[in-house]
Amino acid sequence: MPAYVGFRPPTYEADPTALPPADPEDLGGLVPDTVLDGARYGTCTLRAVSVRGDSARYRGDPRRDALLTARFGTGDDALLLVAMATGARAAAGAHRAAAEACLLIAEAVGRSHPRLSADLRAGHRGDLRAGLHRLTDRGLGRLRARAVEQGLAPEEYTAGLRCLLLPADPGCRTRVFFGVGPGGLLRLRDGVWHDLEPRPGGSGGAPGPVSPGRGRRDRPTGEPGVPAPPAPDGPAPAGPPRAPFRFRDCLGRPGDVLLLCTKGLAEPLLGEPELGALLARRWSAPGPPGLPGFLADTGVRVKGHADDRTAAALWEA
Repeated sequence: MPAYVGFRPPTYEADPTALPPADPEDLGGLVPDTVLDGARYGTCTLRAVSVRGDSARYRGDPRRDALLTARFGTGDDALLLVAMATGARAAAGAHRAAAEACLLIAEAVGRSHPRLSADLRAGHRGDLRAGLHRLTDRGLGRLRARAVEQGLAPEEYTAGLRCLLLPADPGCRTRVFFGVGPGGLLRLRDGVWHDLEPRPGGSGGAPGPVSPGRGRRDRPTGEPGVPAPPAPDGPAPAGPPRAPFRFRDCLGRPGDVLLLCTKGLAEPLLGEPELGALLARRWSAPGPPGLPGFLADTGVRVKGHADDRTAAALWEA
């Protein structure tokens, strides 16, 4: 596995240099450099990772990305959630906001999981989209309220949030993405990457292949026709315009690899031909990599891309 791809080595060292500062009164707020997780349910195998970026490792800043994986329920009725969030750049509490965003959406999905699981297995796309939009809006509304409680502007305590919702039922191959904020949603099929990120207009047309190195830069996307639900506890604190809600459902086919990631991996993957080709070769092999292999794959560095990387990949059997 190469340490980097591209025309020259990245500026920063590959390994962590400095630890983030610690507060003896709040040691529970420390964020580890790397989080790695995985599972196998039904016809799919999950790999998930969140890694501090090269620049944060060098400066001793905490990882602004957060990752949460959870299972709600048991047996075929169980529902799997992968939530990842990125805190605002240069905000002192960015890592806290990202972690809280993941916890808030997990709490909401956990409380609603019987209904969500039933809608997912029955193919009720409209109900799923509306319900997940409402849960996401409420969670981010609570995050804005927390900013006010701390005397912060809403943009100082906020996070982009991207989630995957997966059924444990092997008879249901529907995979649902939802959230707000930039990042990537791609599918590897027959050795070719396809960009599944929701488009403006929500047409839901068939995705075309993307050529790494000539892929998209992030575009604002949303779900027209799905009005934003009201804030749960009255008007939300004033702040910048809200990012549009994003939703996409797709069917997993044997051999597919579905990848959800934050902007820190999406940009080099879509912008550097060698990285996209390398991961396509690695992940087209029979069976998913183990956890150490997945960490190594997603950690291949590209000069000019030193942000945190968080990714969840789903291998379909």
